[in-house]
Parts: sequence; C-alpha cells; structure tokens
Amino acid sequence: MKVAKFGGSSVSSAEQLKKVASIITSDPQRKCIVVSAPGKRHSEDTKVTDLLIQLGERSYYGDEYETVLSLVLERFGDILSNLDLSKELLTEVEDQLRSIVSGETVYTHRMDALKAMGEDTLAKVLSQYLTSLGYDSSYVHPKEAGIIVSNEPGRAQVLDESYERLYELRKRDEILVIPGFFGYTKDDQLMAFPRGGSDITGSIVAAGVKASLYENFTDVDSVYCVNPTIVPNPKEIVELTYKEMRELSYAGFSVFHDEALIPAFKARIPVSIKNTNYPDRKGTMISAERSTAKGQPVVGIASDEGFLSLYVSKYLMNREKGFGRHLLQILEEEDISFEHAPSGIDDMSVIMRSDQLTPEKEAVIVKRIEEELSVDTVTIERNLAMIMIVGEGMDSTIGVSSKAARAFASASVNIEMINQGSSEVSMMFGIKADRLEDAVRSLYQAFFVED
Repeated sequence: MKVAKFGGSSVSSAEQLKKVASIITSDPQRKCIVVSAPGKRHSEDTKVTDLLIQLGERSYYGDEYETVLSLVLERFGDILSNLDLSKELLTEVEDQLRSIVSGETVYTHRMDALKAMGEDTLAKVLSQYLTSLGYDSSYVHPKEAGIIVSNEPGRAQVLDESYERLYELRKRDEILVIPGFFGYTKDDQLMAFPRGGSDITGSIVAAGVKASLYENFTDVDSVYCVNPTIVPNPKEIVELTYKEMRELSYAGFSVFHDEALIPAFKARIPVSIKNTNYPDRKGTMISAERSTAKGQPVVGIASDEGFLSLYVSKYLMNREKGFGRHLLQILEEEDISFEHAPSGIDDMSVIMRSDQLTPEKEAVIVKRIEEELSVDTVTIERNLAMIMIVGEGMDSTIGVSSKAARAFASASVNIEMINQGSSEVSMMFGIKADRLEDAVRSLYQAFFVED
C-alpha cells in the first residue's frame, strides 16, 4: 500500500485535480490519499487557507467578512463546476463556516477549525470526483481515521495510539481520501498541526498503515541542492537520507517543514518527492541510506534569514557550575526557544529566531542576565543569516570545512559563527544577512561545480 499526499499547488484548481485523479488511479497501490487546501492558481492568487484566516480575523474583530466568505465559496464552487460535480456540498460548507464564525459551534480554538475547512472540503471534493469517474472512493474524516492528537491549538502532536487505529485502514478496499492538517483530541476537540500540517498528516498516515512508500506530490521535479531563487538551475538531488532531509528542512528548505516527515522516518518508510505536473520524472527518494553518500560528501546547501545572536561573556565562566543551564532557564522562563548555543571558555552565544525577541522582551532578558549571572558583557547582534551544508559523507571526508571557509573568503564574506552538529551530518555558519546570497553562490560553486 502506498500513501500519496498532494500539496496546495496540486489541488489549486479543477485542472490540477484532474491530474491528481489520473495519478491516483494509475497505480492500484495508491490507496490512502492525503490532501492540502487549494493553493495559489497563479502568482497573484490567494491560498484558500489565507482566505480562511482572513475570515477568522475579520469575524473576531467584528469587521465585515461576507466578501471573504464569498471568495472561499467561489473557489470551491469553481472547482465543483469544472469537475461537473453537484454544488450541494457548497451549502454544507457555508453552513459550517457561518456556524464557526458565529460561535454557534464551539471549538477550543476557532482559528484551527476555520483553517481545517480548506483541507476538509477539498478531501470531500476529490472523493466525489473519483467516485464520478467510476472508482470506489470514500472521504475519511481524521477522527474516523484515528488521528488522535495532543491538546495544543496550532501545534498539536500525534499520540502514539493513533498508529494502531490507522492500521485498520488497511482492511478497506476503496481509495481513501483524508484531509491533512488536523486531528482530534481524546475529548473530541479539533486541533491543527503546526506549519506543514498536511505533510505531517501524510507522514502519520504512512507510518500508521505501514506503507511501502510515502509519495509527496508538489510543484517541483525534485529537491534541489540549493535554493533555485539564489542559484539558477541548480543540480537536483536524486537521493537523500532521513537525517539529511531533516537538517535541510530545518535550515530553510521549503519542500518540507523540518518536523513533517518524522513519523515516516521513525517507521523507516521511504519517501518519494514527485511533481504533480510531471509525475513520470524521477523525483527525489528519501530513505535510511543513500548509495551516493561516499561519492558526494555534501548533498545540499540550505540557508535562512531572521536570526540573532545573544552573546554573553564572563571571566572563568567554565568554572561556574550551572551557568549555561541558568542562562537557558532565563530564556525558557521568558518563553524563548533557541536554535544553537556555541560556547568557549569565557563566553557563550545563543542563536535564536529574531521574531521571538521584541524590544520589550530583549530589555527584560538582558536585565535578568546581568543581575542573575553577573556577566561581564551581554550583547545582542541582529540581522544574521544561517547557512548549513549537509551531507552524511562529511564525517569521512577530509577538507570539507576548509573548502567552505575558502568559499566564504572568495566571496569576501566574514563568518560570525561556526557550529558543527554532533552527528557530523551538517555544518552551520552564521553570517550577516545582507551577504547571504553571495555566500550561498560561492559555496555552490565550490561543492557542486568545481568538483
């Protein structure tokens, strides 16, 4: 059995859904289908999820929301019309949306419920369309499927008991269409997953049914070794390991959110990334091991902006037991998470996302560090970018770090911070954000062109 997940661009219109149906029905092993909400049809378009967020915000603040509601219904109405399906579903969708925004139907987190309507409606549409083509297909609600999650609005996590329930889906013979993005708590409350929610659902379902393959269909032929908006026509990655994909996703690769594939990875289910528009192309295969690991030490270069560094210095810091724990505890108590924490004998830096540290929060944290840790220096440097080179072959290859350093020097880019993961799958570099593109191009030249 295969699980196939189709992203927003793949289900953005009736024409795209026809391609999706053709892909599904071309392989009888594709029995479990997970879908996103309709994405953009063109660059000027708006995703259905964004429209639903607007609907929620306008209704919450008492603003006029009928215009946005009409746009949501229009999107689904166009899809139904162009697939020659009954518009009876539209009445049900409108009633549900009005019930949510009015508060008539009570949800623990109303915005989660509104956003979930995009995936939920699209799943019903696709199931109806497959049935109209003569295939045995059923819409399966996440609660019916057995997706049980934690009570954390907007950042729910799947509970282990879900997998045993999901395995029961193997007993069904029809094509099962499941909406992505959300599940239900033990006390029957709808909760949404964090970013990349539909990818998370697909991964959970694949792990639950013990799929032979999890196929993730999107709008690109494969994963590229570097951001194609920085380096035109970069090389494609044919094979990736789970560890490499996790590192690349975390560090800015837009194919997946870094948590999305964890359930499939843990179950050791191979993942194939394919293009809905060109499904016969090879794509990228992600599995536990890759045959090219030794031949190509660096498989990809990821980059992301929006970081800052909290730098703390204190003479004889290394002799002070509990200093690092106390510093991180201050951040925890102020509801700040960190990304990296490189340290020296007398100093320590904590790298975090800039949007977490408002000016007010920064003043509180600096004051607490000065008073509670009696430091010599505490400074904050903003406008940083992180670049990560990733590859399981790095640990057995001499000269990777020196080649990277030469690439930065060639681009006249100063390195602010270096951090290598203990697994030796990745190496992280912190630089000024305004030099990001120059640095990435130089690294690409060094690792993928000159070789």
